[in-house]
Parts: sequence; C-alpha cells; structure tokens
Amino acid sequence: MKALHIITGLGVGGAEQQLRLLLRHMPMPCDVLTLTNPGPVADGLRSDGVRVVHLGMSGNRDLGALPKLVRFIRRGRYDLVHTHLYRACVYGRLAARLAGVGATVATEHSLGDAEIEGRPLSRGVRSLYLASERLGAATVAVSDTVAARLEGWGVPPARVHVVPNGIEAARFRFDAGVRRATRARTGLPERAFVVGGVGRLVPGKRFDVLVRAVAALPGAHLLLAGDGPERAALRTLAAELGAQARIHLLGERDPLGDSPDGRTPGIPALLAAMDVFVSPSREEAFGLAVVEALAAGLPVLHVTCPAIDDLPAAQAPGARRIGTGTEELVAALRGHMEAGASRLPAPPVVRRYDIARSAARLLDVYGLALAAPVPLPPARGGTAEPLTTARDPAHRSPAGPAAAAPGGDG
Repeated sequence: MKALHIITGLGVGGAEQQLRLLLRHMPMPCDVLTLTNPGPVADGLRSDGVRVVHLGMSGNRDLGALPKLVRFIRRGRYDLVHTHLYRACVYGRLAARLAGVGATVATEHSLGDAEIEGRPLSRGVRSLYLASERLGAATVAVSDTVAARLEGWGVPPARVHVVPNGIEAARFRFDAGVRRATRARTGLPERAFVVGGVGRLVPGKRFDVLVRAVAALPGAHLLLAGDGPERAALRTLAAELGAQARIHLLGERDPLGDSPDGRTPGIPALLAAMDVFVSPSREEAFGLAVVEALAAGLPVLHVTCPAIDDLPAAQAPGARRIGTGTEELVAALRGHMEAGASRLPAPPVVRRYDIARSAARLLDVYGLALAAPVPLPPARGGTAEPLTTARDPAHRSPAGPAAAAPGGDG
C-alpha cells in the first residue's frame, strides 16, 4: 500500500512532530505533501528518508492549489490519503475525492471548545469543516475529549476513531549526567529550582501566567522552549517584572533530541534539567508535552490535559490539575520548591501512549477506510460508482495493512 500525508505546514508544532514520529513506525511507503511552510520538520522528515513535497499554497483562499493537488494525487497513484490540520483537511479530502481515491482519513489534532488551531470556531469554519468531513472515509480524534467534540458537532460516531498521540518514552528517560550538562550549557546554576514549559508562544497557551508565577519566586528559573508571536511580549513582561535573568526563552527545540552538532539541547535534555513542568493552557486537544514530562519523571501542574484528564488518576499520579489563577500556580510551585527536587518513576500513562501502539491503531483505521466503499463523483458522461481498494489488487499490499501492523493490542 502507498499512502500520502497532506498537512498544512511543517513548522515546529505538535501535529507536525507527531506526523514525523508516526511515519517512523508505519510499515508502508509514505510521502508527505505540505501546503505551506516546509519548515524544520520537513528537514527532519527528509533526514528520515521520507519524500516531502511543497505545494506552495499562498493562503486559505488560493483555490488554484486544488487542481495542483488533484494532479499530484493522481500521478502518485496513492491507495490512501491522510490529511492533517484544518486547511489540509478541507482541501485534501476534496482533492482526494476528485482524484479518485476513496480511502481518505483525516486526523483532528487541535480542536477546542471555542477554537480550532488557534482560530475562533465561527459558524462558517464549522460548516466548511463538516462539509469536507463528509468527503472522507474516517476521522481520527487524538483523544476522547476531541472525539466528544466532533460528535457534538454532528459527526456520526461511527466515523470517529480515537487514536491518541504517542511518544518514544525511552528518549525521555532521566539521566543525571544529561541534567548537569544541560544546566551548564543553558547557564543555569547547578542547584537552582527550574520550572519548565514547552509549546507555541501564542496567547492561548497562557505562558504569560507562567512567567508571572516564576517571577514571583525569588531564585526560581524558567526554561520555556518554543517560539511564536508572543515571544517579544513575554520577554518584555519578564523585564518589567525584573526577572529577565531568570526567564529563559529558548526558541524552538527538537522534541526528538539534541541538534546534530550536539550544541543545542533538545526537549529530552531540557526536561532532564527541569524540576517541575507546567502547562497553563486553558484548552488542549491532547497535551503531548505533559506526557513527555511525565516520561522524564517530572511532577506536572496542568490546567487542562485530555491525555491525563480522560483517565483515572492512578494512571498519572505525578500530575496535578490546577486552576487558571496566577496565585494558585505560585503557591503550587512554592510547595515544590520547598520540598526540593525529586524524580518520579514513569507512570502507567506513559506506556499507554507508546507511539507503536498508536501506529497499530492507525493501521486499523486505514484498514476500515480501504474496505469501506465511498461514492466518487461521476466521470464525464457516466454515473458514479463506489470505489474500494479491493477492486484493484494492483494497488494493495498482498495481505492488506492490518497484516503489516506492528505488535501490540492496537
């Protein structure tokens, strides 16, 4: 089987990195087409041996991108098209249908109650999403919370499949030597109390609350990995609070490891240098950074995290849910500061979100999509007929995708 993944962009972000990680665990050849911004994740995919193509789309209303996308899919003779993020889902599902690919899967990575990928959920945005959703064979939600939101919109439950995000837990296993080396490279005192955060620097992540909380704790430092439009405002806020020497805005860092030259610590090394991890965002679709922090043995404070909130508390005993106020966060951090740094064993939730299990579940969804007949638009002068991959053995692996699935209970 041959699959094409279509994504809106390949800058550093949770959906983009998750795609890269998933492709490392998929047994079939996959190409990736990005509509815009072939950023750092495109470079990472290419280094993994994945073919990456940039369509060069200029904006949401660049309708000329649609025929280009249709031609690309036809030339590639793909058995399945998998779309990621809003724009790619809208254009990609329509293009796949026009190109004659009936097996189309879309993953909803970032759907909140009031916004999708940071944009307000207006009636028009929702209507366009629902119209394009009907063109696909299946929709993947990254958490039970997202699945419930989709069903609340009116997506039939039978079309929604939960495939949680995943991590390679071994990458985040704590190492005391890495902790010392990373603190030295980032200019942190060896015994300083270090608070951490990871994510896009956008208003919805509410990192300003985290900056204020750390600034209110003399001697505490903040390591904040990520970039975005709020970076300058956060730097200004730290200066206004007199804490610029203790607030470290690190920019984008590779979630899979250090830079190739070894000079720039990646997310695993930065987590080793932290003492407590904070996710202050009010809305999340999953909360992958929280799971990575738990895999590193860190205690976690979070406002919302479906990956944890949807499960019994015993699955993540090191995670504590807090309110949205700055004072509550300051009090919680002060408690950790006074108790001193301690590392926790990786909780059961880390095994639950192993990337190999997620890949196996996704292959099951692919099997359903390939088997389900999807009506295609009529050819000129003819009538529409259902298409299934089973009609055309030349475009199937001999045993189908399920036979190639990696081990696990997916």
